[in-house]
Amino acid sequence: MKVLEVRNLNLGFKTEDGFCQALFDVNFSLETGKMLALVGESGCGKTISAMSILRLLPKNAKIIGGEIIYKNQNLFELSEKEMHKIRGAEIALIPQDPMTSLNPLYTIGNQLLEVIEIHQNLKGAEAEKKALEALEMVQIPCAKERLKSYPHEFSGGMKQRAIIAMALACKAQVLIADEPTTALDVTIQAQIMKLLEDIKNNTGTSILLITHDLALVGENADDIAVMYAGRIVESAPAGEFFQNTNHPYSLALLNSIPSRRGEKLKTIQGQPPNIRENILGCRFHPRCGSCFEPCKNEIPSYFTVGENHQSACFLNSVNN
Repeated sequence: MKVLEVRNLNLGFKTEDGFCQALFDVNFSLETGKMLALVGESGCGKTISAMSILRLLPKNAKIIGGEIIYKNQNLFELSEKEMHKIRGAEIALIPQDPMTSLNPLYTIGNQLLEVIEIHQNLKGAEAEKKALEALEMVQIPCAKERLKSYPHEFSGGMKQRAIIAMALACKAQVLIADEPTTALDVTIQAQIMKLLEDIKNNTGTSILLITHDLALVGENADDIAVMYAGRIVESAPAGEFFQNTNHPYSLALLNSIPSRRGEKLKTIQGQPPNIRENILGCRFHPRCGSCFEPCKNEIPSYFTVGENHQSACFLNSVNN
């Protein structure tokens, strides 16, 4: 069952040079109790897609088409007051940088209590109990004492756990985790991913994981959508994706993952396009080693590769 669905989302920015489109007919859906990984290089449109769900967009951003369906309602049609009741309470954000996401002037407990009081309408001992339960859920040791700690007294991994606790305190049905392991060492990254996996399995919370790292999602994600230059180029269940990777960009991302010590790291030739670049045809074709004539002039449709597996690449029409 789909808890969240992004349909044909088109978005751009008003700039001094005119209007620049950043998202092109973006489609993806998040199943109840599942983790969807939205994967791609920096600047491909992952975060702005997520911020569109929360309607937390820069002033110069403009949605020019599409819908975001949550609980059978289009979030774009809700008033700001209605959206405020959903944002943070039902759909919560785990921001990218745990080092700067907490207010250094207030204790972890105060910040947790503020979230609970706003979204759960609880106060006093009842709110404190909820705050303690949230810290315990994210496995912070000595949780009761830690409620009195300030952010600078937490390590990077503990700060990220505290942020996740704030999202869980209101029993959010959807978590948007925007690069949740940024600036954390490899061991802590694994712990945070394991925590998200446990939350998903134990609470039935749905998670939209935004990342550039396919290696990070291999053991955790249920579904994968690969984005390039504002378009979804491939989507599939995780197992099917890794067994039958199809799109040249997806393959390039996989091949760029470090494998064995001493083995030369493979890179993707060229650079991701600037938002101002008007690229005809497939937006990946200037960097694609498999490019042929249709790629330069036509936008590829989605071809069925396997069960629930689609890829926007003209090679599929040739091979089939």
